[in-house]
Amino acid sequence: MVDLCIAPEIADRPGCEDSVICFSHLRWNSVFQRPQHLLTRAARCYTVWYFEEPRFEPNCKPRLDAYTDSSGVRVVTPILPQGLVANRAAAVQRLLLDRVLQEIPSESLISWYYTPMALAFTGGLAFNACVYDNMDELSAFAGAPPELVDMEQAMFDKADVVFTGGHSLYEAKRHRHPNIHPFPSSVDAAHFAIARGCAIVDPEDQAHIPHPRLGFFGVIDERLDVGLLANLARLQPEWQFIMIGPVVKIDASALPRRPNIHWLGCKPYAELPRYLAGWDVGLMPFAINASTRFISPTKTPEFLAAGVPVVCSPIADVVRSYGNPKLVEIAADAEGFASKAQALLTRHPQWLERVDAHLALGSWDMTWKSMHGLIQHATRKIALPVLAEAAE
Repeated sequence: MVDLCIAPEIADRPGCEDSVICFSHLRWNSVFQRPQHLLTRAARCYTVWYFEEPRFEPNCKPRLDAYTDSSGVRVVTPILPQGLVANRAAAVQRLLLDRVLQEIPSESLISWYYTPMALAFTGGLAFNACVYDNMDELSAFAGAPPELVDMEQAMFDKADVVFTGGHSLYEAKRHRHPNIHPFPSSVDAAHFAIARGCAIVDPEDQAHIPHPRLGFFGVIDERLDVGLLANLARLQPEWQFIMIGPVVKIDASALPRRPNIHWLGCKPYAELPRYLAGWDVGLMPFAINASTRFISPTKTPEFLAAGVPVVCSPIADVVRSYGNPKLVEIAADAEGFASKAQALLTRHPQWLERVDAHLALGSWDMTWKSMHGLIQHATRKIALPVLAEAAE
């Protein structure tokens, strides 16, 4: 018998008639990216529950930690004792999930998956509709479990509608589901346009860094070409390289350390425009490997909305979406990055007019509106009971 504890924040909250429960491998309070953009918008018309992957603590009783985000999204984190084997961890998560489902007084409950691995404890549940937002090729990431490929096939079999995080991923998977749609990274242009203001005060940890400044923000993991960054910093010792974001799945001690590379750590989404306002060029020095083959980086339109010109590695979706018209410079090595960045330091102001015309076609509000229509269609077609028989 598992002794279940549930945080008081999860109970006694009024909700909408319809709810969404999202199963994600990403922490809600980490980097603000695709799940946060979409689900904060979903929270305007649904009660949204965000069920994270578990955290493990020594000698603890299984419990749920929960809080409600300022957007109204209810974030739920299973806390499990360290040392649980995989099948036992899945069984306990199912028991905890059942407690959450009992708290959702919903006419219609839609499941939304970012990780197929969540099927290990949700596979027996039925929902009014099932959404799979396939934002990345997770099987290509470092540390991906070997069973992920088979679990994703089960995810395609279960889903009523599938979204992909970009066109390359859509083209690779379009034949695996009859109702699949590409939704590349969008942008909250008004938020990042704050960086174009004239009265922005430099953040304290950036104010002392001289110009020219070239910056990157986002998750720092195996997708970043640290060798390219090191070579670029060596080639241009007078340039300053500002790196913002959490270091994940790679050894921080292996990151290049030079006087002109500044690792500033993770920053809140609300603060990013203040940092970008002080940058002369944006950098996207991605490695060209399996983990970047299908990415559609959210930071591409965010740099542009901030008025920061960008140099990027030859990522297929960036070349496709921003190469014609030429809104992003593409370079394959440190020498190419240095040459392109040097040219961008004297960019023509008319560049921003073309940027704004392009970004007007791809807001997160527009993306959510299109997704919502497809979800509503799927929900109308499906009439299933919300809960299947609870797990033993």
